[in-house]
Amino acid sequence: MSAIFLYGTLRDPALLQIVLGPKIDGAVLLDGILPDHAVTWAEGQVFPTITAQAGAEATGVLLDDPGAELLARLDFYEGGFGYDLKPVKVMAGGATHPARVYFPRPGLWQPGARFELADWQEKWGALSHLAAIEAMGYLGLFTAEELASRMPMIRARAASRLAATGVPAQVRCDIGADAVQQIETRIDHAGFFRSETRRLRHPKFDGTMSEEVSREVFIATDAAHVLPYDPGRDRVLLIEQFRLGPLGRGDPRPWMLEPVAGRVDPGETPEQAAHRECMEEAGLTLTRLERIASYYCTPGYSTEYFHNFVGIADLPDDLPRLGGLKSEAEDIRLHILDFAAAMALLDTGEADNGPLILSLMWLARERGRLRAAP
Repeated sequence: MSAIFLYGTLRDPALLQIVLGPKIDGAVLLDGILPDHAVTWAEGQVFPTITAQAGAEATGVLLDDPGAELLARLDFYEGGFGYDLKPVKVMAGGATHPARVYFPRPGLWQPGARFELADWQEKWGALSHLAAIEAMGYLGLFTAEELASRMPMIRARAASRLAATGVPAQVRCDIGADAVQQIETRIDHAGFFRSETRRLRHPKFDGTMSEEVSREVFIATDAAHVLPYDPGRDRVLLIEQFRLGPLGRGDPRPWMLEPVAGRVDPGETPEQAAHRECMEEAGLTLTRLERIASYYCTPGYSTEYFHNFVGIADLPDDLPRLGGLKSEAEDIRLHILDFAAAMALLDTGEADNGPLILSLMWLARERGRLRAAP
């Protein structure tokens, strides 16, 4: 079995340990160079790609004769990015070695700026380690192609986990999560979303430990919610779309009025996500954001965390009435309501989701200040 040349993020020892697992201790690694190839960032992604380029050199490490088990782990992980092995000749230890390299499938990723491992380690290392831990947990459960379709959400969940830095504990207790005895975590479902069952014991307020309990938890991501508001015209923009939650509950009208909303992507701040989602869903450019709050929406069983804003925007009568991205199968209708009509939604109950209710109540409190601002 020929050697494998690793030129990108798998040069990071921590990531390689996660991907190869315990048997990494027997692996033989040699510094090497792949002539006439360049390693660059994959445009718009958090990982590199490689392309043929005369005169360039791709630095990396040569994994000598990985064996069937390590190769299967590498194939699974790299397949999650759409990469396949191809034969090459690598220079290592003063000699030429036949080897294979993971190349992206044609047209999958576009090359960007020159890739530097240290830059990746600083900006994306921690996120990529968490994502790799989850990804490698699916080895034997999914194909590499199935993993590839799940990787964007895997990275988004990793980003959400890194963002969970905690809030002050001036009223609540300051017991840390490390005091919880986590006995077992079982994956119940891993599709676009992930659900787990966790067996654990936790400290009680009387100072003792609880009995062992089993609890299901829905592992989601952070999301930004924005209520666009035009202070001059005193009107708001709402979006309407079909929602599976109401349908699953048995609601006879599963189309909902909501603020603009969307997932916070890895590398984004909630504010950046808010601006992006307003452009994608409603074609709006916001003047500025007013922060309302950040909060768990259903902490009893979900990790989902919302960042709520009011976005100051120009909302004329001739705005388009349909929006959303076809690439995300979004079917969105836009509504422009004056302030009184929007507040009436609270009285009639037609505003029946938390982010919209919270946004309208906050707007009622701050409306005077927003309208008086220059």
